Amino acid sequence: MNYRVHHLKTGGMTLDQARFEQFLNSLDGEVVAIVPNVLALPAPHVSFVLVVEKLPRGQRDQAEPEGITL
Repeated sequence: MNYRVHHLKTGGMTLDQARFEQFLNSLDGEVVAIVPNVLALPAPHVSFVLVVEKLPRGQRDQAEPEGITL
């Protein structure tokens, strides 16, 4: 099994919802986990999320890791 981890920077989730949905629908594999990085100070917010994608059998990740800004 091969996995790909995507790093997505976030702004305000209200504005990012449509782009996040579009990103998830564009993935080739199955989403295994979405891990938020929550910062508590000065006010709680999510600075980025990691999306773990399980690649289809036989597909290997050839691309360089890249950060995506929502």
